[in-house]
Amino acid sequence: MMGANGRVFTVPVVGLPGGRGMGEPLRLMIDLDAPVAALRVHRPGGRLVVASDQGDGFVLSEDEALAQTRAGRVVLNLPEGARAAHMVPVQGDHVASIGQNRKMLVFPLAELPEMGRGKGVRLQAFKDGGLSDVTVLSLSEGLSWTETGGRTRREPDLAEWLGKRGQAGRMAPRGFPRDNRFAPPVAPQG
Repeated sequence: MMGANGRVFTVPVVGLPGGRGMGEPLRLMIDLDAPVAALRVHRPGGRLVVASDQGDGFVLSEDEALAQTRAGRVVLNLPEGARAAHMVPVQGDHVASIGQNRKMLVFPLAELPEMGRGKGVRLQAFKDGGLSDVTVLSLSEGLSWTETGGRTRREPDLAEWLGKRGQAGRMAPRGFPRDNRFAPPVAPQG
């Protein structure tokens, strides 16, 4: 779990309350002093893209993200006024980011450094606003999203949005959701 302050917390499943009671607050298990920004199940050997709402981010090894204490572990250094906002699994070879200004950019995952802690690098340039969402995809499969009504729409050719990390990007594809959110990644079967 990642808090909006850039701290990552590890909550062992064995420590969760059992039974059919009302549960107990998460803040009793960890020293969480900020809203929860992202929640994930740990995948040993996996990698994550972590990013702030201002558009800075990097690749983080999930094994390095494990926190041994209740206070968590700082992984994302944030400037004044920024919040940790995204923690997505690496399942592909390209990163797609979209800003609050509805401009989307797709760039190779290799352009993001792998770090254990830090501010990261600029994913996308924004004239106004910040980062709405980020995802990792396979360029050969394209991008898909869910439209209102539950239909899935797919954009197989992303050449129009392909660029270098840090560029401004181009307007999102026609029919892209108004909330500027990519569809959650599909978990691998098996």
